[in-house]
Amino acid sequence: MIDPEVQKTRSMTFEINPVIVSRWSPRSFVPSEISDKELFSLFESARWAPSSSNSQPWRFIYAKRDSPNWNDFFNLLIDFNKQWCADASALVVIISRKNFENNGQPSLTHQFDTGASWENLAIQAVSQGLVTHAMAGFDYAKARTTLGVPDDFEVMAMIAIGKRGPKDKLSPELQARETPNTRKPLSEIVMDGKFGNKAKSL
Repeated sequence: MIDPEVQKTRSMTFEINPVIVSRWSPRSFVPSEISDKELFSLFESARWAPSSSNSQPWRFIYAKRDSPNWNDFFNLLIDFNKQWCADASALVVIISRKNFENNGQPSLTHQFDTGASWENLAIQAVSQGLVTHAMAGFDYAKARTTLGVPDDFEVMAMIAIGKRGPKDKLSPELQARETPNTRKPLSEIVMDGKFGNKAKSL
């Protein structure tokens, strides 16, 4: 069943699994602990994503709130993201191996594959009653040095994970943005046979 709040702003052209359309990226979190079982269920879901030659380039480096490493992660964030990430239950930096492990050759799809892994994690979070918010608003170079990321891995994104909080916790600016957004229609993104040819069924 699609979340009632999601139904206010999102509509499907074709019927899909409701957990997919129910996933969005809130910024308001309830300060709370996340158990290892909850967190590692997300990583388990990410583990089963498809990848080129089954190379599995994704890696996840995490810190739970109030853990010794939390401040290292939190201080990577830009100030704008610090204001709402402070109440997240965990912060995760996603990195991706640039070359295949078996032969050292460049992987043209490592980012694509790691993105698929992140999507698995995000969908699993919805099914567990958790919310996630992926972001690029952090210091990538500092993340590499602070977290000891090897040169053969690319720093991809950071994720905030936790339980959703009330909208009124946020600043007026962020409250206005705290709603599921829409998507481009299929007629703009699906093409039949050649770029620019609209699909006949749309």
